[in-house]
Amino acid sequence: MVHVLVPLPDHDFDVTEVAVPWRLLTDAGHRVTFATESGAKPAGDPKLLAGVLFGQLGADPEPKAFYADLLDDPAFGAPERWADLDVAAYDGLILPGGHAPGMRQYLGSEVLQRQVAAFWALDRPVGAICHGVLVLARAVDPATGASVLAGRRTTCLTSWQERLAYYLTAWKLGRYYRTYPAYVEAEVRAALGPGGTFERGPLGSRRGTATDDDPAFVVVDGRYVSARWPGDAYLFTRRFLEVAGEA
Repeated sequence: MVHVLVPLPDHDFDVTEVAVPWRLLTDAGHRVTFATESGAKPAGDPKLLAGVLFGQLGADPEPKAFYADLLDDPAFGAPERWADLDVAAYDGLILPGGHAPGMRQYLGSEVLQRQVAAFWALDRPVGAICHGVLVLARAVDPATGASVLAGRRTTCLTSWQERLAYYLTAWKLGRYYRTYPAYVEAEVRAALGPGGTFERGPLGSRRGTATDDDPAFVVVDGRYVSARWPGDAYLFTRRFLEVAGEA
């Protein structure tokens, strides 16, 4: 059994990027602990449950069903606090994403970045998906003063994905799909430095599922696993389990 830490904001995280890893991990007999800034029960982005625009662009039915189950998980209802974490108590770390405004609490927290950097230094499995890669990009290795991602291979939400979602919805939702003025990919590329490699993956908007990994794209670099968006969540979790030696 592996014990996996999943930090979250108080609200607005991507429901698929949290519920799918939780379901696959717990179904395989592993333990998941959640953590928020306040220690209060978090909540996913409601637009992804109802449908972002005219009932479309939200989470698929199966991840939404997983999320409904997640709400009843005692560990989800009583998360740890970021500041109180003993990161050495965990075997793995997963950093989910999301793009709605509430994500800035999580993406911009220096407290969380320090905890993530401390876990990274333990050389244990780390997974990050979509905007979650920004937490790693902003986490500083105290030994070098650079991002912990410097010199690594990674992917994240690509600029073409972020741009397309914004253009499709801006007329109705404004900057809902633009969490920050800079694209996620641009900041992650800068954090990689000259020795790092960014991998965009194939173009396409079809999502991977529990039985079809063909549309999904994941980068594995040693103990580090990264993915681009909710459509990669199933394959992302399976690759994380392989890295953790628990597939």
